[in-house]
Amino acid sequence: MRIKSQTDFFSGVMFAAVGGAFAIGATTYNIGDGARMGPGYFPLMLGIILAILGVIIIAEGLIVETADGEPIGKWAWKPLFFVILANLAFGVLLGGLPSIGVPAMGMIIAIYALTIISSLAGEHFKLRDVLVLSTILAVGSYIAFIWALKLQIQVWPTFITG
Repeated sequence: MRIKSQTDFFSGVMFAAVGGAFAIGATTYNIGDGARMGPGYFPLMLGIILAILGVIIIAEGLIVETADGEPIGKWAWKPLFFVILANLAFGVLLGGLPSIGVPAMGMIIAIYALTIISSLAGEHFKLRDVLVLSTILAVGSYIAFIWALKLQIQVWPTFITG
C-alpha cells in the first residue's frame, strides 16, 4: 500500500506509538474500574484514545489522496531547541538542582522563564506581549494551584520569602 500523505502517516505513527507506550506504562499501576478508578485508569484510557487517534490518522494518510503526497519538510531545529530548553529551565527553576547547588526559584519565576524562552521559538518576538502572557499565566497558575487546589508548591525563591 502506498503512502498518500507522508505528514499524516508519520504523525499517526507518532501518536500511536506514544499512546501505546503510555497505555503499556499505565498497566504497572492499579487500574481499577469505571466506578473505582485507580491511579492507572486515566493514563491507560488516555493512551488508548491517543493510539486509536493515531491509527485513524495513519489510515487517513494511506487513503486520502493528496496532490504531492505532502512530503515531510525539514526539521524545525530552532523551535525544537527552544521548547526543550524552556521545559528544562522550568523544571530546574521550579525544583532547583541541589546536586550542583542551584536553588529552587519558585513557580512564578519558572513560569516567566518558560514563557520567555519558549516564545523565542517563534518567528516574531515582542517582549511586551510575552511579559503580559507570562503575567497572566503566573496569576492563573497561582489561583489554580496554590489558592484553589492548595498545593504545596514553592511560589517565590527562598531569598525573597525567607
